[in-house]
Amino acid sequence: MVAIHTCTTPLKLLYVSSGCRAALGMTPEFIIAQGGTHYIADSFTNTDYSHTFADKQLDSDEEDSEDQPSVFMMWLYIKNANDVPVLNRILSFKAGSCVVCVNTAYLDAPFNDHHELKVQALDGAMQLINVTQERKTESEQQARHGSRPRRYAQSKYPKTAFVLEHPTLIETEETGRRGEGPLIVFVTGSVGEIIDADTSDLNSYPFLKLVAPEDISRVSLYIERLAQSPNVLFEKFSLLQRPHIIDGDIRVADARNTRIIVESLGAAAQDGVLLLLRKVGEKQPPTIGTTGNYLHAKVCSEDGRGYVSLAELISSDCETTDIGDIWS
Repeated sequence: MVAIHTCTTPLKLLYVSSGCRAALGMTPEFIIAQGGTHYIADSFTNTDYSHTFADKQLDSDEEDSEDQPSVFMMWLYIKNANDVPVLNRILSFKAGSCVVCVNTAYLDAPFNDHHELKVQALDGAMQLINVTQERKTESEQQARHGSRPRRYAQSKYPKTAFVLEHPTLIETEETGRRGEGPLIVFVTGSVGEIIDADTSDLNSYPFLKLVAPEDISRVSLYIERLAQSPNVLFEKFSLLQRPHIIDGDIRVADARNTRIIVESLGAAAQDGVLLLLRKVGEKQPPTIGTTGNYLHAKVCSEDGRGYVSLAELISSDCETTDIGDIWS
């Protein structure tokens, strides 16, 4: 199943896919109403889970760290509808002020209480983090020395998450498959760090209208592949920096609309398609040649220093990673 929650303490659930019915025996509406950490069966505190996604604080004279992780893997026991602990492997992506979680439930695994929360960071310094001990140490240091001026490390590659309609759910008796593609069901607020758009404008807006015209066919096929596959799939494409969303607004000519290059990690759940997008650069709009084909421009900004692609972060090869290639 797929879930999206805030980074705040206490965290707030924003979205849960219908896969929770098979994994936990509860409806998305019920889980959201009760709150996410309410269901953690392990004996460490709920604060430990929230602490995992807190921005790393730096001393005022400390340089920004490029080792701050944003992709995590952890194991938790989550109570089902009968209060029975179910082992879940959780792959989490921090996207701005929200976290996208993909849970794989192991229904037959016996309960073995995790007294401490240990998290494997899959990017940054790629460390195994004992969150319980880290939180206790920080609390003790603050108690001894008091709070000092702090600032937060900035993310090098902004990310945002979209939940789209499942392509099989957008057919109508009158018109068949909607030509403009799936609508946006949910998007994180960090979308404004990538393109000139606001979450309130994007609700129920066709996702393909955000995509650069030269990439629409490829992205449409990508979404179709996601809907038909149980695997995590990757794609790289461009969004329009200033998409025309609101009728009456001045439309930016395509020849002057900068392309925002994003990497996408996507997967389908029963009730939708999840896309995690990470901005990796910008480029000028392509020109159209004499044959009518796009002549692609060179990338005008893409910093590759220390960059690891999403496909490299998460391998579907079971021999090289503990992360499975199927999202349920």
